[in-house]
Amino acid sequence: MPALVMVSGGQTGVDRAALVFARRHGIALAGWCPRGGWAEDLPDPPGIRRHFPELHETETADPAERTRRNVALAERLLVLGRDGASSPGTALAVAHAQALGRPVIAVRLGSPGAEAEVADALAAGGSLNVAGPRESEAPGIFAEALALLEAARRRKAPGA
Repeated sequence: MPALVMVSGGQTGVDRAALVFARRHGIALAGWCPRGGWAEDLPDPPGIRRHFPELHETETADPAERTRRNVALAERLLVLGRDGASSPGTALAVAHAQALGRPVIAVRLGSPGAEAEVADALAAGGSLNVAGPRESEAPGIFAEALALLEAARRRKAPGA
């Protein structure tokens, strides 16, 4: 089974939770961020690249370019969200993944079976693009997504 590579653009919320999780557990990181490293909480260069220099900057500052490149870079898309949280970037990621024929694993935070679904996605290895709402679209989602990733990891590897 190929090693897991976590792909993310580093925006606040779910994207950032994926990067923090990967760094915490020695999982390889990859991905694209908007020119200047822009994220809503780090608007000035080097932006998110200050914390995650593994990310590459797109040619433009348009977040949609980052989203499309990250979807294309990964073999699968894992979407973490919650009921009532709307996210244009997440919708774009899903549409682009479907257009490219990439599998989309959509998991609702707090739902029965969420932990098992995420554990399976992590255990499959390969490149996994993790996406979902940013913190301003769904306050508290960073902590929820990170907690789910951690719980899924424990489920995958008891005692790890």
